[in-house]
Amino acid sequence: MRKLSMEELGRKSVQEFKQAEKIPVVMVLENIRSAYNVGSVFRTSDAFLVQSIYIIGYSAKPPHKEIKKTALGAEETVDWKYFKTTAEAIEDLRAGGFNIYAAEQAEGSYKLNAIGFEPEEKIAVVFGNEVTGVEQSTIALCDGCIEIPQLGMKHSLNIATAAGVVLWELVRTRIDPFSNKSEMLTA
Repeated sequence: MRKLSMEELGRKSVQEFKQAEKIPVVMVLENIRSAYNVGSVFRTSDAFLVQSIYIIGYSAKPPHKEIKKTALGAEETVDWKYFKTTAEAIEDLRAGGFNIYAAEQAEGSYKLNAIGFEPEEKIAVVFGNEVTGVEQSTIALCDGCIEIPQLGMKHSLNIATAAGVVLWELVRTRIDPFSNKSEMLTA
């Protein structure tokens, strides 16, 4: 076994990324304090060909030097929209046919490892502030909450880490397991 070269990885150009079929997932960032966390979500969203990112409230938005530092160019590839309120973003998502979930520990939440989404299902996931999480008023507008099972003493994850875990679970069933490259299955 050997490490693959950059050429062997088959990286898309910005133009190829923009034209590629996206996975119907929208990452919703509600009042994220750290621009570094926002940038990390951009980078992870690029890696998984996510449809877009919705940036809400006082979350940093491109162009921003701290986003640029962690996004490593993904802020140029991943489509994003800014909304003043989460309610406005959810209204836009509903109009687009998305089912909306908050990434939050809540009564009746769905365990991430036990929830099943259809490959074509349009999913939006709201990630909340690093300290206060997803606002209760936002949870009330969602179709449910997705909870990442946690087994240790701490029962919280950094938003960028949580976004990566949730995205992988949403994307992994949409990837051809028999391909040497991570290409989406087409219906």
